[in-house]
Amino acid sequence: MQPADEQWVKTVKNERGYYFAGFTDGEGSFNVSLRKRDDHAIGWQVVLTFNVSQRESYILAQFKQLLGCGRLQYRRDGICYFVVSNPRSIVERVIPFFERFRFLSQTKQRNFAIFKKIATLVMEQKHLTREGLNEIVDLRETLNIGRGRKRKYTKKDVRISFQENPQRLDVRPRTVFEEGKVRSAWRHAGSSS
Repeated sequence: MQPADEQWVKTVKNERGYYFAGFTDGEGSFNVSLRKRDDHAIGWQVVLTFNVSQRESYILAQFKQLLGCGRLQYRRDGICYFVVSNPRSIVERVIPFFERFRFLSQTKQRNFAIFKKIATLVMEQKHLTREGLNEIVDLRETLNIGRGRKRKYTKKDVRISFQENPQRLDVRPRTVFEEGKVRSAWRHAGSSS
């Protein structure tokens, strides 16, 4: 039996689901970025992002409503983006949607499969270890290969940071409150809780 969180995708009508899958096949992307963060135990934050862009916001607002997550952003040149960057929304809404309504293009299928592997590693909290982050960075290097790909931080940057600060002895655990739940997190020892 599927978890309750994935049952919603069965209610999506085929015409609508395949329309948005086709739209995403042409205008969407799956991205994984890295942010250098001193307040993270490993020194890096992994950011998962799904986005679709176009000039007409109406279609993107319909997609946002269908998935039940994300936000609309607007650029000065009139381009609108539908963006989902919450890891739980990606795992519970975006991935199940595109598992049911598959892409036709081989490139988008390949990028989605890589993105899904990375999202799974993040949800398993593998990104909080050097080995897991290295695996994510290696997978990320194969994502969206081609013209126009920009990376602020590369595999080399991550490897160098591990050599510069091999033990991160100044990191201590802290408590984070998230929607009525308490979970462990890590914070730089020099920061206040």
